[in-house]
Amino acid sequence: MIWNALKLSLLVVSVSTIVIAVAGTVFGFLLARRRFPGKELLDAVLTLPMVLPPTVTGYYLIILLGRRGLIGAPLYDLTGWTVTFTWIAAVIASTVVAIPLMIKSARAAIESVNPDYENVSRIMGKGELETFFRVTLPLAGRGILAGVILSFARAFGEFGATMMLAGNISGKTQTMPLAIYEAMAAGENGTAAWLAVILTGISLMVVYLTNRLSRQTTERR
Repeated sequence: MIWNALKLSLLVVSVSTIVIAVAGTVFGFLLARRRFPGKELLDAVLTLPMVLPPTVTGYYLIILLGRRGLIGAPLYDLTGWTVTFTWIAAVIASTVVAIPLMIKSARAAIESVNPDYENVSRIMGKGELETFFRVTLPLAGRGILAGVILSFARAFGEFGATMMLAGNISGKTQTMPLAIYEAMAAGENGTAAWLAVILTGISLMVVYLTNRLSRQTTERR
């Protein structure tokens, strides 16, 4: 149980963190630097998974992606495949629950960058994309990195929405938090303790190493 849950958790959190880092930075940039109708409403909708109970978020995901869901039903009719009770469902649940932390961190970090630097880059003939990667992203890097760390930790510990959308199938959708729940329910306190220690240790190691990397990057500038 321990090894299978660990492997699946690392797979799920790796994929979800990549998606979160990219999508969260894009949304953070749009909210920080662009003006459009419904901007703050979009921000509120993207923030909802952070304040809603995870089971409620999981319920909405089922409404959307379940076999009879708004998106899930057409997908099943076309392909005969459903996202529910797969490891992909665990990735989706972890991503949706954790991405608000990334968006908030990225938006705050990008808003802290002086727009004059970006304007100078444009005056020098640099395009929007090059300005972002050569000016905005390096200056906002520490805040964005903090968002990635927080999102990783949140995705790694996700339970409620994952249980709702992916289920708790050993070796297939059972991540470490779900394995801890099952072990405790079955009275396997030793297994639950080992899982909890491993999960805590990995989270602590990632935060520590990333903080060191962040400090080294800052010192080199």
